[in-house]
Amino acid sequence: MHHLILTNTPRLILTPSSTHRSSFTAMAYKSLLILCTILAACLALAMAQSQGTATFYGGADGSGTMGGACGYDNLYNAGYGVNNAALSQTLFNDGASCGQCYLITCDPSRSGGQYCKVGNSITVTATNLCPANYALPNGGWCGPGRPHFDMSQPAWEHIGVYSGGVIPVNYQRVRCSRAGGVRFSIAGSSYFLLVNIQNLAGSGSVGAAWVKGDRTGWIQMSRNWGANWHALSGLVGQGLSFAVTSTGGQYIQFLNVVPGWWQFGQTYTSYQNFNY
Repeated sequence: MHHLILTNTPRLILTPSSTHRSSFTAMAYKSLLILCTILAACLALAMAQSQGTATFYGGADGSGTMGGACGYDNLYNAGYGVNNAALSQTLFNDGASCGQCYLITCDPSRSGGQYCKVGNSITVTATNLCPANYALPNGGWCGPGRPHFDMSQPAWEHIGVYSGGVIPVNYQRVRCSRAGGVRFSIAGSSYFLLVNIQNLAGSGSVGAAWVKGDRTGWIQMSRNWGANWHALSGLVGQGLSFAVTSTGGQYIQFLNVVPGWWQFGQTYTSYQNFNY
């Protein structure tokens, strides 16, 4: 809607109404607020680098890293591939870090730095736990209080010389980039639903989750272990929707992502993913 304003000269000037101006201002403010939220989340992830150490496991092709304490099973199917790492308990955080991404660079200035491939960095996804080995002093490389990455061999060899075995690294958590949407792998029983939530972009990890059947409201889920979340509900035969809050604070509803004829052992892919 426009107002007509008569001026001293014989012409008409069309001006936007105050309602339109207010709507435009509100939309611009909302867009700016969303942008600032995303930028703040990205800056929070891109913290200053910390010092740690890194070893490798899983063989030259990384096949031995499949599965693990996050419950992802086949890491290619889950969206993560061979650039993965098992985290020491200090970093693993009882599974809350599953799916998070870390930029890792070998540090040539510290002891063992002669085995660095200087100038190389690599981003890995947390997919497993590196447990302490109490047969070694202080629990070994993954002992209490030690930030350590037991990386897949292909990922480790991108930044370190094989004969070194262990290298000093600098690491920082970074934003995850993923192909496709968030995935939900279904397990459990008739009265117990266990869902492995995979392939998160943005912060990479799940902070909270809910499930909704065709004949239920939203049901709060709890972390079971790793990236597995459970609900003590009988939802067999119902189409399923999920809601997830990432550890970055973004909330998304994945409506009707699982059809009513779903079966245990199947994985369902959404068309949505996280920015932070």
